[in-house]
Amino acid sequence: MLANKSTHLGEEVWILAMRAGDDGTALGEIPKPTQNLWEAMAWSETADAREIDFLAEYLQSREWLVTPREGSRYIFVVTSDGYSHLEAQATKSLGDQAFVAMWFDDETDEAFEHGIRLAIEETGYTAMRIDRKEHINKIDDEIIAEIRRSRFLVADFSQGDDGARGGVYYEAGFANGLNIPVIYTCRKSDIDKLHFDTRQYNHIVWGSPEELREALRNRILAIIGEGPSGSGG
Repeated sequence: MLANKSTHLGEEVWILAMRAGDDGTALGEIPKPTQNLWEAMAWSETADAREIDFLAEYLQSREWLVTPREGSRYIFVVTSDGYSHLEAQATKSLGDQAFVAMWFDDETDEAFEHGIRLAIEETGYTAMRIDRKEHINKIDDEIIAEIRRSRFLVADFSQGDDGARGGVYYEAGFANGLNIPVIYTCRKSDIDKLHFDTRQYNHIVWGSPEELREALRNRILAIIGEGPSGSGG
């Protein structure tokens, strides 16, 4: 979070242990970005100034932070090692899982096996289809947990004679709410049946599993990038 408060590398972030002006310092003399202690406690998830001190000392011992103290102000500078650590953590947290939301039916199994799954694997990711996961929990809880663990979601809106698959719409919407990228696909024969809420998105419209495989692979590489187990990873 402290790195996000910096607008450029090496910038000092000042945190006031009291309100600006309480120590006789004019507002115009305070460098930017400056945070109030209460705000700093909120984004650092600490209870008081002593915990900020402890956290700062720990980060400084790891050489991720420089923390000089000046009067009533804490001064923080994220080091180059600190930024490297953050980048490594961010990359690690992305993971290699792609959640697949679709109609589970014999009619679409071929599209998954020879289209979606192969495209995901060829780009360096692992496909997660919830109906193929062994578990003893509530299925809704498993779906939510696996979407949260996923780097992106592939939502195929192909449907049968009995109508749209409500679960696919829900899962795509949930992923969108978490800012997890969603790649939309739909069989050509069903594209005119899409609900207006999702029709505005750029769907991959496919006629065969092979066509779906190629188009999805290209979309993943263009939008998400190659995954951890890709040929270049």
